[in-house]
Amino acid sequence: MPNYRRRFVDGGTYFFTVNLRDRACDLLVRRVVDLKAAYVATRDRHPFETVALVVLPDHLHCVWRLPPHDDDFPTRWRLIKSRFTRRIGIGAGEGRRKGERGVWQRRFWEHLIRDDDDLAVHTDYVHRNPIKHGFVEDLDDWPYSTWHRRGVGW
Repeated sequence: MPNYRRRFVDGGTYFFTVNLRDRACDLLVRRVVDLKAAYVATRDRHPFETVALVVLPDHLHCVWRLPPHDDDFPTRWRLIKSRFTRRIGIGAGEGRRKGERGVWQRRFWEHLIRDDDDLAVHTDYVHRNPIKHGFVEDLDDWPYSTWHRRGVGW
């Protein structure tokens, strides 16, 4: 049987994409305060550094740096998703599979950052995503991003 844990690296830096189940929904920006609370509560109990983050209406992208001797990003995402879902009041019975609860796609996409150039490319991708999707023309106009780090607190 293959060792799927080989892609998990202690202290690794990762790029993630996490999607809502309903890709036509604006839940993440409408309930961004609840998302932030779930994110911060998880980070407080299971530390990681947020290198870059952007929240869009139906998905988010981020780059995390995990602590040395820690590779457990799946637990962090499970906790963020479940905390957010509980905060917005959607019960487990409303979901289709365990962990989805009718809000999130079951999985997420991760990419292990290889070097400084890869980090720069992915950080730029995170921050430019609101322009890519046509939400703003200037990065300073998108409030749900670490682009400006002013009062974001992620």
